[in-house]
Amino acid sequence: MEGGKRLTGTVRIQGSKNAALPVLAASVLIPDTCVFQNVPYITDIGCMENLLRSTGAVLEKREAVMELCIDARNIREYRLPARYVSAMRSSVVLMGALLGRIGEALVDYPGGCVIGKRPIDLHLFGLEKLGAQIWTDKNRIHAYADELRGALIRFPFPSVGATQNTILAAVTARGTTVIQNAAREPEVTALCEFLNKAGADIVIGHDFIATGRIVIHGVDVSCLHGVTYTVIPDRIVAGTYMFAALCAGGSVALENAPVSQLRSVCDLLRRMGGNVVFDEEHDRLLVDTDEKRRIKNIPFVETGVYPEFPTDLQSPLLACACVSGGELVLKERIFSSRFKVVEELVRMGADIAVLDDESVRVRGVEKLEGRTVIARELRGGAALVIAGLAAKGITTVADIRYIRRGYQDIVGDLKGLGARISYVD
Repeated sequence: MEGGKRLTGTVRIQGSKNAALPVLAASVLIPDTCVFQNVPYITDIGCMENLLRSTGAVLEKREAVMELCIDARNIREYRLPARYVSAMRSSVVLMGALLGRIGEALVDYPGGCVIGKRPIDLHLFGLEKLGAQIWTDKNRIHAYADELRGALIRFPFPSVGATQNTILAAVTARGTTVIQNAAREPEVTALCEFLNKAGADIVIGHDFIATGRIVIHGVDVSCLHGVTYTVIPDRIVAGTYMFAALCAGGSVALENAPVSQLRSVCDLLRRMGGNVVFDEEHDRLLVDTDEKRRIKNIPFVETGVYPEFPTDLQSPLLACACVSGGELVLKERIFSSRFKVVEELVRMGADIAVLDDESVRVRGVEKLEGRTVIARELRGGAALVIAGLAAKGITTVADIRYIRRGYQDIVGDLKGLGARISYVD
């Protein structure tokens, strides 16, 4: 990409990666055919498709209309192929679904992006509370249950994946399960909405954000039925493009943006000097910057569980902070060692100091310099693209397989906004 060009135009936000993966996994519970709409065509979805086929599900993809049909009537295989499990952390949610459907699961330790310690102890904690027997053999995890039983489960930390895994197993458990301190992220609510539409009995109260309480009344597998479900928009992709607009400058309209899920992001952009407005008449989120006024850093930002500022937008914010006026201290409270992008940004001329495993200090510079940089994980790769849009000269981002795990066509989307950007063969 050649930096220095302001972004202008409209971009439509794709379906959510983090919402699509668990609802696709949930199809394993349902002895029927489900149709999923607004499914993003990214490599993580392709990995989940292969995992579902390995269990005996039959899939039909209709790319022209962004649909995926899953027939899970003949689920029979509990052993998941190591090559797919090791490629994607979200594969672990299939443990709960397989336990709920056939009472057994055998998986390797899940993979994905290397962003510090990401243990699955809370996943196993929830499944064991429901009556699953779990043992490990080197890198393999085996879970088995003659019968899952409802339980009271209080998570010491509101893990999104552990909450989703526990929900999936509890849907067909005998009796009632109460989850306390569940993750409040929209992707958890979306999973519950899908399952209820398919015949599950899950109750989330109006005070869910405050309490994190979910009540699941178990139903028999035979009560679950096929449905058509539309995947919610991707709040992280929307946030990425919002930071791109702030960093490169310009006026960008986001269609199909989940506005209510982006309040912490909108508030932060406004504090940095961006203009963020929801256009109700056209159902668009508008982001623009003043050509005559430089955006500015705020003194301190920390990531947190929803509805606080999301960890997945920490790297895009970091890229934007590099060219903003003043100083920012950014604290990462969700994952350790999530600053792999710092080395590459420094190579582009950023002034960043890593204070410890959880914090960095950024002093804004006037301009970054175009370089060849390497994407080492998904959101860090997107951050390097943002940095390249604001840099002087040409920036090449290598190893974009990470970016393709979560962004359907980041180059096409940004080119549609006027960026000078292209894929390199």
